[in-house]
Amino acid sequence: MSPSSTSASGSSGPSGTVERALRVALHTATDDALDTGASLLAADPAADAELARRGEELVAAAWRRGWQPADVVRIVRRELDEAHVRLVAGLIRAQAATDRPRGRRWTAQLDRLDRLLRPDEPAAPQARARTDRPAGPARADGPGRTDRFSHATAVLELYRLLLRLPALEALDDPGEPGRAAPRGESRVLGRIRALLAKAEATGYPEEAEALSAKAQELMARHSVDEALLAAHAPSPDTPGACRIGVDAPYEQAKAVLLDAVATANHCRAVWNEPLGFSTVVGFEADLEAVELLYASLLVQATTAMTKAEAAQRAGGRRRTKTFRQSFLAAYAHRVGARLAAAAETQVTQDLLPVLASRDVAVAARLDGMFPETTTTRLRGVSDAAGWNEGAQAADRARMTARRPLD
Repeated sequence: MSPSSTSASGSSGPSGTVERALRVALHTATDDALDTGASLLAADPAADAELARRGEELVAAAWRRGWQPADVVRIVRRELDEAHVRLVAGLIRAQAATDRPRGRRWTAQLDRLDRLLRPDEPAAPQARARTDRPAGPARADGPGRTDRFSHATAVLELYRLLLRLPALEALDDPGEPGRAAPRGESRVLGRIRALLAKAEATGYPEEAEALSAKAQELMARHSVDEALLAAHAPSPDTPGACRIGVDAPYEQAKAVLLDAVATANHCRAVWNEPLGFSTVVGFEADLEAVELLYASLLVQATTAMTKAEAAQRAGGRRRTKTFRQSFLAAYAHRVGARLAAAAETQVTQDLLPVLASRDVAVAARLDGMFPETTTTRLRGVSDAAGWNEGAQAADRARMTARRPLD
């Protein structure tokens, strides 16, 4: 039964209130319909628990359509606002109490939801049978801080969005049946995190570039080690996939940067522009490397772009969106070449067959998930100064003559 279907004609009481409100508000995209539904809910506090149950049903339906917690939070933040994000975080947490066991990535996404809920808002109850269940979804601005009509309006706006989520490609999650069990974070990944943190924190662009290059070398070595272990495993691992947000503004250039990072780390990326994310396909160790490095390079690119803009303004030249778009496009293009060169330093002739077989497996998984893809031309790259500044920001550190890895 869908969250907005009628279980019995002429139903009354709290269930009937919710039924009427959802029927009016979810299937008629007008403000008047939203106001009517919110008025019905605001006038019947006894309907709050049933309203929350319907929200959990919508969340469970999103999982069946291929969405994951981080995906839902991302689209809610993209389409609505932070009040709705807190509402959906509470619903996801409540639904998890009765959900089937999920994998490690899913669990990590649930854990990150806790910081979205206010400290004075308890997490949703852990069992549907409990009688101390909060009345309805977590309040948008905390208990007692939003009137019932405004709260009901926010809930209905959220439910409208959840109801219309399209189907996505299913992602396998490490820890689920059929996938190799994760071994936990290695010392190498710990070193990579430390290098990238230093790169983000330093005020010297040359040092940031050098630290990022070192991190990529470690990632490449880690990928090779994982490939060799998998080649000798009794039950070899198979490629998985994850989704990484690609947020506005300048999302095209950011998608190019993510694609470059993915390619350098033996992964493939497919950008979904309307929904604001890229799906990255690869083996688990490589996916972790891509997530780490892309997030760090975004921070570094933004820092370098801000400094470049300040220098342009100091010279009396006013820069626009085209400067920033061109900067990030050049940064992504040049960094991609440098990452690929750093990764190649770890590949010897005897490793080529192992890596080639993994590349074939990744390509097959990608083709299975996305049988049809298109190529998008990067738009708005027309500012020569922005392009030159972006290329220079990516070129400041030398990549050659590095000491061998320990």
